[in-house]
Amino acid sequence: MAYSISKILLVPIFKIWIGDVEGLENIPIGSPFILAPNHSSYMEHMLISSIIVPKLGKKLYFIAKKEHFDEISQKLWHKIWTRYVGYIPIDRSKGGEKALKKAVSYLKKGEVIVVYPEGTRTLTGKIQKGKTGVARLALWAKVPVVPLGITGTFKILPKGKMIPKLGKATFKFGKPMYFSKYYNKPVTKNMLRVITNSIMTEIAKLSGQKYNFE
Repeated sequence: MAYSISKILLVPIFKIWIGDVEGLENIPIGSPFILAPNHSSYMEHMLISSIIVPKLGKKLYFIAKKEHFDEISQKLWHKIWTRYVGYIPIDRSKGGEKALKKAVSYLKKGEVIVVYPEGTRTLTGKIQKGKTGVARLALWAKVPVVPLGITGTFKILPKGKMIPKLGKATFKFGKPMYFSKYYNKPVTKNMLRVITNSIMTEIAKLSGQKYNFE
């Protein structure tokens, strides 16, 4: 029942807000990968899923803060949508290592993980400094990262708003980024930052921005 609601009713509704989609040919088919988008709106979970799930024929797994599962309304919403996508709750107060390890186990089973490297939605619409969790996940699981640049979602539903405005968001998928040259090296803070910055730079380019963090 929940799957039918999400697939038959919700997905067509969310496509109202989907505009141009570029680079879908960059999505690996039949192999695990990490999808790394910039994060401006809660709408992005549903919009990304409405684009990717039909192409892959399998649901996505989002790493999402555990607070999204605290309220009754949120639990009900996720119960409906989770038949189309899955969620891995992350406790940011404890560093999130438990969630990352769970995500690694999913990737090793051939699943696709979506992680927002910024860690939280932007309050200004501009890209934020990336956190190194995405780099750790890529190294631990030994899978590529597909950068995704999203524009338009901040105007549709910025943080703090409950009702989305009409508008079109654009999605640009970049080529998979491979980090195999780091696999047999000791993981350092500098390595994690270099990898994270390279991912964030691509996301920024794809979303028409500049990444000005080190």
